[in-house]
Amino acid sequence: MNWLTALFSGNSIAGDIITLSLVICLGVFLTRVKFGSIGIGVTWILFAGIVLGHFGLGMSGGTLGFVKEFGLILFVCSIGLQVGPSFFSLFKADGIKLNILAVAIVFLGLLTTVAFHFASGTPIETMVGIMSGAVTNTPSLGAATQTFSEVKADATTSPITLGYAAAYPMGVLGVLGTMIIFERIFKKMGDKGAFVSGRRDSVGKHPERVTIEIRNESIDGKEIHQIMDMISNHFVISRMNKNGEMFPPNPETILNVGDKILLIANEADIPFLVAFFGVRTEFRWRKIETQIEESKFMVSDRKLEGKSLMQLGLFGGTAFNVTRVNRAGTELVAHADLKLQFGDKLTVVGSKEAIGRVEKIVGNSIQKLQIPNLMPLFLSVVLGVIFGSLPIWLPGIPQPMKLGLAGGPLIVAILIGYFGPKFKFSTYTSSAANLMTREIGIAMFLAAVGVGAGRDFFSTIFSSNGLNWVLMGACITIIPSVSAFLIGRFLLKLDYYTIMGVLSGSTTNPPALAYSNAQTATDAPAVGYATVYPLSMFLRVLSAQLLILFFV
Repeated sequence: MNWLTALFSGNSIAGDIITLSLVICLGVFLTRVKFGSIGIGVTWILFAGIVLGHFGLGMSGGTLGFVKEFGLILFVCSIGLQVGPSFFSLFKADGIKLNILAVAIVFLGLLTTVAFHFASGTPIETMVGIMSGAVTNTPSLGAATQTFSEVKADATTSPITLGYAAAYPMGVLGVLGTMIIFERIFKKMGDKGAFVSGRRDSVGKHPERVTIEIRNESIDGKEIHQIMDMISNHFVISRMNKNGEMFPPNPETILNVGDKILLIANEADIPFLVAFFGVRTEFRWRKIETQIEESKFMVSDRKLEGKSLMQLGLFGGTAFNVTRVNRAGTELVAHADLKLQFGDKLTVVGSKEAIGRVEKIVGNSIQKLQIPNLMPLFLSVVLGVIFGSLPIWLPGIPQPMKLGLAGGPLIVAILIGYFGPKFKFSTYTSSAANLMTREIGIAMFLAAVGVGAGRDFFSTIFSSNGLNWVLMGACITIIPSVSAFLIGRFLLKLDYYTIMGVLSGSTTNPPALAYSNAQTATDAPAVGYATVYPLSMFLRVLSAQLLILFFV
């Protein structure tokens, strides 16, 4: 049996692989455990690693470091590529207001952390770990451990990990508790406006359908393309009813007073377009449909990347209309200048024969779309690691700041995700492939962190210092959470559900988002979360490094 003992001695590659896989298996199995309706998801892998590490299961130092850092890189690159295409659009209109609140939440947590560092004398590396756990932000933990290892080459990073694990449970429960308390406070105040949310998209870009009867005599007898030249608002007329006959119009179709049109445009543009064309009316389009069909096709031909609907002959067809384009879960109005990206889903209305021609142009090959696109992922890794290793000298700091193996790849992945399609470089990968890469990365990171911290965890956490860490973590969670509701509701005039989403996103707290979504039929929490998540993630990673560099 010597071979079995040697296998788990922590000195063989095979043993390291078994340890890593065993920790992940146990952690994933424990994700079934919930406290009421609340679960902590893959973070169970961290605690599984701590327990198994405590009982002597280990990994060699070189393997442990590689698994931890490479897992973190895969995780943040997957996030960056996913949010990249819509990242900069999140700072328009109401998105600015929501991100201001998110920045305030991050800044308050940072101030609270620094205050406890000076008041209690707790080392800053431990406080950074507590802060990361208090806001349930694993990438900031990774950034802190990586930066601390560079600043203190011979120092262990276990205080950071132990602080994270101690504060994490209250990081989840504190946010949820704040949400529940403020719901009751607003209801007792009789603040009915806090629970009214008509929001569908934070930047007003969600396409809406509306039936309009033409009443504007100034456009009577004009062709649709002439009307498009008159106004700057993008819109598509999906179907038209003229004298009882229904058909998909084209740019040369003439509009007359009394015609009924099914118009699709951005939500924010609907009131103007209704007033311009005539009056909103009710009409049961599907009851009289005969030869009109609606289909959805995927863009699977990479040659179409960066080409507009007009260039491809997909705008203003005589027997069809492309009415909407779904890109990475975001609905876009299909206008003439809209440039397609690989993986876009087109909604097409028209005759069966015409729709078939559209399918041939775009490809609609599900098999091609399911092939993982590895180039943008590993290009983000290469450029991100280089960018993250670039020293940045700041006044008053003896050591140069580096974005590190978390911040560098995250920023580069966001930029590649946003600018790639503009330069005809396809960054599309299926949501399933992106999620798989992300989950593998975070599982590897959490397993390695847990195993590394397991030896000293219980002796530390059940000491007087450990109790103080839990209490400080609770304050770092609750103070910004309470402030978010006060600032968001009374200063920024946001509704309760939107604040819930912003708070969930700024603390990168998926359990809080799940609870928020369950409280309302609107998508306000999800919109708030998605709007602030990218910037919050970036600030969390950056602030963790800055604290280490400033105070170590």
